[in-house]
Amino acid sequence: MIKAFFLIFEPSVAWDRIARARRSLIFITCLYLLPMVLLAAAVEGWGLNRWGKWQPSFQRFKEFSIHDIITFEAIQVGLSLIVIFLGALILLRISQTFENRRKYLDAFTTIAYGYSPLFLTRLLDAGPMVSPWATWGIGILLTIWILYQGIPRVMQPDPTHAFGLYLSAMIVVVLTSGLARFVTGLYLLGEVDFHHSYLTHKFPGLFQ
Repeated sequence: MIKAFFLIFEPSVAWDRIARARRSLIFITCLYLLPMVLLAAAVEGWGLNRWGKWQPSFQRFKEFSIHDIITFEAIQVGLSLIVIFLGALILLRISQTFENRRKYLDAFTTIAYGYSPLFLTRLLDAGPMVSPWATWGIGILLTIWILYQGIPRVMQPDPTHAFGLYLSAMIVVVLTSGLARFVTGLYLLGEVDFHHSYLTHKFPGLFQ
């Protein structure tokens, strides 16, 4: 959590330390990524249980059962991890079109730490009146900002390719995180009813 704040307010210093540390994929996943994701899920779940969520389309506060909250947050945690691992793979493939010396760990490190603001701002989703689109919007802008500092330090592209790789990474980040937020945001705002979804039909106990 502290490193997330350093990435936002002192991105150059934080990224230099990350690049020098060269942590393993297991270390980053277990000691940084998972705690951030689970903390965001726990805080948001607590808020949903205590206050519910304001759904402007219906002019009401939606109350969620404990079972629905646990299921929703489990799905959201899964989506978050998929977005990170898939985003890192896509970033690696893109970087290899410019040069072929980068490894998956480089791309994963960049994406995992780069997504820190998105998980940090998700803590605000605990508020009953806070729109999931607002927290995603703030988080994605901060992510775009810190990745501008991080990609050159971790991915180390050639100077002639650095900006092109950065723009490609922005597209990957916006699309992957935006798609995950689209699904979860629609559910929170009442635009999607998972009780009558395909998944619930295939797995009857999921949202019952």
